Amino acid sequence: MDAVTGIQYELTAETPAGPARAVVTEVAAGLRVYTVNGQDVAEPYAADVQRPKGCGAILVPWPNRVRDGRWQYQGETLQLALTEPAKGNAIHGLLRYAPYRQTARTDSSITLSATVFPQLGYPFHLDTSVSYDLGADGLAVTHHVHNVGATDAPVAIGAHPYLRIGDVPTSDLTLTVAAATHIDVDDQSDPVGESSVVGTGYDLRAGRRVGELDLDDGFADVTVRDGLVQHHLAADDGRRVTLWGDENMRFVQVFTPRNFPGMDGTTRQAVAIEPMTAPADALNSGIGLRWLAPDETWTVSWGIRADGF
Repeated sequence: MDAVTGIQYELTAETPAGPARAVVTEVAAGLRVYTVNGQDVAEPYAADVQRPKGCGAILVPWPNRVRDGRWQYQGETLQLALTEPAKGNAIHGLLRYAPYRQTARTDSSITLSATVFPQLGYPFHLDTSVSYDLGADGLAVTHHVHNVGATDAPVAIGAHPYLRIGDVPTSDLTLTVAAATHIDVDDQSDPVGESSVVGTGYDLRAGRRVGELDLDDGFADVTVRDGLVQHHLAADDGRRVTLWGDENMRFVQVFTPRNFPGMDGTTRQAVAIEPMTAPADALNSGIGLRWLAPDETWTVSWGIRADGF
């Protein structure tokens, strides 16, 4: 059966931790497989099924949600397609189901590119690319967004990786998220304010068992040390997976669905740690939004590192 996420690009590399392998999809330039020493570091899914719950997708030119799909630009109300109809939102940008084209390739790396053309609710023209590089320090992902239009363009970048540690049930893992502020939302999952995580169940800075969590929540005030953001998923035996981002990735969404479809046909809990340059509804709030001038290029990086595998 043909892959419904398009061409499957396999990357391989020998690393100090052992052989590493990743599979990146043509559709959404998404991460479908990432293993180290044959152990899953990210949640995999089969090539012949639709991407479950946004798994691994690249989110451009905005991550997360836009309330009612509407936002204001130069005194005009623009209407995006409602791609989350159950909650009445536009969600995860404009390339989530778009094919990317290969522009560079080695055994251990690939660069895929896609264009955002002016369209309903987003009258801007962008050339985008994402590069995956598999090496000794894990999997590094680099985004380039170039404004090829004639006017300043609003841009935010995100990704939707689900992390995993081999065959350990995700509910038994400990999640650490370096964020001091919870983004409070309404029943549309759109922001209505912010609150400190101190003294609440949203404080993940010291680590919490994933099985205790029921989250689809955004966080701000992410700690940046030496130019890097780092969040962790750890097993009791010392294995750990780190989701890192550069200083642009100052927001994060944590999603812990209990009905993620496994490769064996069963459902179970999974955890997505979604690095974002802006929170939900940034087109309206302006928080974290980057306005690219004509011919300006923005570069953003994040990645996944496995230790103890």
